[in-house]
Amino acid sequence: MTGTQETPPGPAAPAFSAIELNALNPIDESERRGTPRGLFWPWFAANVSVLGVSYGSFVLGFGISFWQATIVSVLGVVVSFLFCGFISLAGKRGSAPTLTLSRAAFGVHGNTVPSVISWLLTVGWETVLVSLAVLATTTVFRELGGAGGTLAQVVALAVVVVLVIGGGVFGFHVIMRLQVVITIATAVLTIVYIALVVDRIDWARIAAIPNGDPPQLIGAFVFMMTGFGLGWVQAAADYSRYLPRTSSSGGVVGWTTFSASLAPVVLVVFGLFLAGSSKTLSAAIGGDPIGALTTILPAWFLVPFAIVAVLGLIGGAVLDIYSSGIALLSAGVRIPRPVAALIDGVIMVAGAVYIVFFAPDFIGPFQGFLITLGVPIAAWCGVFLADLTLRRSDYSDRDLLDPRGRYGRWNWLAIALLVVGTVVGWGLVTNPYGLSWLDWQGYLLDPFGLGGRKGIWGVANLGVLVALVIGYLGIVVFGRARVRRQEAETQAGPDILGHTR
Repeated sequence: MTGTQETPPGPAAPAFSAIELNALNPIDESERRGTPRGLFWPWFAANVSVLGVSYGSFVLGFGISFWQATIVSVLGVVVSFLFCGFISLAGKRGSAPTLTLSRAAFGVHGNTVPSVISWLLTVGWETVLVSLAVLATTTVFRELGGAGGTLAQVVALAVVVVLVIGGGVFGFHVIMRLQVVITIATAVLTIVYIALVVDRIDWARIAAIPNGDPPQLIGAFVFMMTGFGLGWVQAAADYSRYLPRTSSSGGVVGWTTFSASLAPVVLVVFGLFLAGSSKTLSAAIGGDPIGALTTILPAWFLVPFAIVAVLGLIGGAVLDIYSSGIALLSAGVRIPRPVAALIDGVIMVAGAVYIVFFAPDFIGPFQGFLITLGVPIAAWCGVFLADLTLRRSDYSDRDLLDPRGRYGRWNWLAIALLVVGTVVGWGLVTNPYGLSWLDWQGYLLDPFGLGGRKGIWGVANLGVLVALVIGYLGIVVFGRARVRRQEAETQAGPDILGHTR
């Protein structure tokens, strides 16, 4: 993460209150400033949420030991965010959002398919994070002896929604400033939280947790990938697109990966210590992942804990609602970006109301959501990374927005790989929490000799990894000639921003 190049100061940054009007368009050179190390703030803030502590319980739920869980958790977090790092590099090379750059791989019109999938994923994530913020706030109220019922939930929901939608509407510059505040506050308070509960660790119980089998290890690894980096890949270039093209490529990849992985690695490992020490706490986390963590805190720290929990969740939700708005526009909806963020906010509220007021637990719908959408996103990620790997020059700004340009309207190979990867992937994942609407999954486990839905390989969720490989190898093997033809074309005249390359 060294070697970043300082750039001369550009025009003054927009005022804090200015609403960003950039959407799918490439960013003009006059607006591009900063260095890769500036990526630390949005990525760290988006992933410093104490929800990471709860992942310790989720991972041990796969039936593996503490040391096994530690290894697969660290690998799952770092590897998945490394994908984000490479995709962030595309933002620097193309100066456009991830789902605009994805048009080079899928075609300008063909990219509608992954855009819809990305929109579903980001709206789902912002709904999950807002719901957790509400559940955590009401639990803190209850622990303090106050009203923790419906009224508290409604008030908490209103406050969180205003903050999240506000950040999504105002856009990039407000988000970047907001994330600096969130990063500092959550980092300090999270350290205090760890110091207060570290005496709860029971080393004897942790050491006594038996080892799991390879399918359980793979399942936990896949779960960590879908819960962290694979949840961000379709938005990874949305922030690096504001960097100058002369920025260090290694710096972009390194700072993105490091910044996004740092907090989750620390928090998940600490969560493994806590969940491994108490079966009661681990079980409670399944129903209220954040609120359950308050039950081991002294009363005087409950309010600061609520602040750190809500701020961390808001940090992630703000990035999600910003990127979900871009995904909606990329899917073909012709509205201004701030309006798209508002529409996504309305859907987010509806989903949060269901989770907070009607869902019987949290972990069932959460894992079902992660794995189900994780399969097509993994296939898309494989296609995008392979296409990026094959390209030797920067993207053409003009052709990303023109279906008559070099990237064409449809790339049927990429779309076919996305469909095949998804179909095969869904056949190799299962629904471990008895969600009736996902009973159809796992239809290939028996034909492939993996023991069926109830067999030991059912928990491995191999479909996510298989979808990723299908997308990547399919483009590398069969898509190379298409990329070479595109890069051989001479772009006549200036591009859409007036640049000639």
